[in-house]
Amino acid sequence: MKIKLILLAIACAITFNTSHLFAQGNNVIADFINQNTDKSAIYLVQNGNVLAGFNTDRKMPLASTVKIIIAIEYAHQAAAGKIDPMQWIDSTELDKYYIPNTDGNAHPKWLSYLKAMTRLQNGKLPLQEVAKGMIDFSSNANTEYLLDLLGVDNVNKRLTALGLTNHDSLYYFVSSLGVLNGKTVPELEKISMGEYRALSAAQHDKMKADPTYKNNIVFLPMNVQKVWSDRLPASTVKEYVSIMQKINSRTYFDNSTQKHLSIVMERLMDNPANQQWLKHAGMKGGSTSWVLTKALYATTTTGESTELAYFFNDLTEEEFEKLAMNMNSFELAILTNRNGARDAILKTLNGQ
Repeated sequence: MKIKLILLAIACAITFNTSHLFAQGNNVIADFINQNTDKSAIYLVQNGNVLAGFNTDRKMPLASTVKIIIAIEYAHQAAAGKIDPMQWIDSTELDKYYIPNTDGNAHPKWLSYLKAMTRLQNGKLPLQEVAKGMIDFSSNANTEYLLDLLGVDNVNKRLTALGLTNHDSLYYFVSSLGVLNGKTVPELEKISMGEYRALSAAQHDKMKADPTYKNNIVFLPMNVQKVWSDRLPASTVKEYVSIMQKINSRTYFDNSTQKHLSIVMERLMDNPANQQWLKHAGMKGGSTSWVLTKALYATTTTGESTELAYFFNDLTEEEFEKLAMNMNSFELAILTNRNGARDAILKTLNGQ
């Protein structure tokens, strides 16, 4: 039996195509937040001023947005010389952690992109591309590999170093699918979070040692997937805006760490059109069948800085699709305020 699709990734790059930005319905996300207080959280800061905040301290599952933490640890270790971004990695090591039908084809799409760009040579690629693929394409296999390479304990220590006090520990969430495999919801509810993380680590070791082990993970009905989604690392929009502020400031991290982090986080800036109005910008989104999250930062060429995080949980399929379709226009409206679109959104978010 094949696994029904598990989403953990959402496109992390907005197109910055403003042609449809101000069509009717641009306020969809703000309206949803205003009308669904039990499912939503948002925090928006511009030029150091809080423009909107709702459920800012509510912990919610992060899905792939948590990969920002791994990218930061990667950048620190690269800057310290503990890892070499140009080290060649065999893609078969990544394939050990790729479970088909669980990531919206993010991993295969990433590999196809690398081939088209001739960055995959004889099945090998630089470590830096692995980190970029984790952020740009949200490859879960790359995430699992990097957690192993960097060390889960080191990644979790980075949470403390960043001053995050309301953030769950990271663990091998791809391998955690093996913990769920074949179990019922009542059986899973008896497993404590500490035991769940330990079992996930044991599953990871098996996947690392045996490339065929992942083929055993086949039975994950939707109610079991909901348990998996609910147990993903959680944090708050306020904490993720604090992370975005650190990256956006260009003063928090040392120059070498910032350089490695920008390479991984800022694919948006490869687009000449974005370079016309943005000094720097980066983002990461995530999703499951119930979760939709996003964190972003940007500084325009005129010096306006923006940091935004907005999270949703317990969404219906219809709600998920509606919100996902409107994220791009929502973010652009906030960043540009063209024709007063940001002002209109803020009025809705602030109940005016």
